[in-house]
Amino acid sequence: MKKWACEISYDGTGFAGYQVQPGKRTVQLELETALKKIHKGFEQRVHSSGRTDAGVHAIGQVFHFDSSLQLTDERWKKALNALLPADVRVRKATEVATDFHARYSAVSKQYHYRMLLGAEGDVFRRKYTYHIPTDLNIAAMKEAALHIVGEHDFSAFCASNTSVVDKVRTVTMVEFVHVGDELLFKVEGNGFLYNMVRIIVGTLVEVGQGKREPKELKEIIDGMDRTKAGKTAPGHGLYLYRVNYEPAIFKG
Repeated sequence: MKKWACEISYDGTGFAGYQVQPGKRTVQLELETALKKIHKGFEQRVHSSGRTDAGVHAIGQVFHFDSSLQLTDERWKKALNALLPADVRVRKATEVATDFHARYSAVSKQYHYRMLLGAEGDVFRRKYTYHIPTDLNIAAMKEAALHIVGEHDFSAFCASNTSVVDKVRTVTMVEFVHVGDELLFKVEGNGFLYNMVRIIVGTLVEVGQGKREPKELKEIIDGMDRTKAGKTAPGHGLYLYRVNYEPAIFKG
């Protein structure tokens, strides 16, 4: 038995999320169905770097699986893409060490969140961006976002129904980039709680709209109270951009 890791992209629009759910279409189900066909009907299990919710997209999600089949990295990529639906693509495949784990070996993740600015929405981007028709104070949002950087207990930016006890995470980077009529929010850290990025974005948007002061971000973090943070931004603006490993497992 050998172990392979794959980096995949997917359009989350048509999925109920990444993780298998009874009676629902999920990314994990599509991956395991494709691998089952390659293995002549034998059940196969994949393990990802983490889950994504319904509507959330991925540019660089990573999963691993074990197999006794002797295929090259390129053959794995081609075989999987031949069987996967058009909204899931394997970008890279590589053999990894037997002790590698897509989730537990990850050292950090980067997420991107796309916001479409302006009074007019875009019918062709409605499932891929969060349309914000009001003016935003970007400078205030940048000032507020700086409070997120560092090691904090992010209880205030976590869905209240999570079962996770330890909510301390380290955010190493936040950045805003203008891309045409879109505002792209980038955030990287050693781990993220359930809905953490979406709640951060929802709170920052309220800062940009003048509903909050930038300094409130620090107060919200220190208070560790979910009810004090902003609304959860919609899932369709969120992208799992990259999962980082040390040493890097993919070439290029």
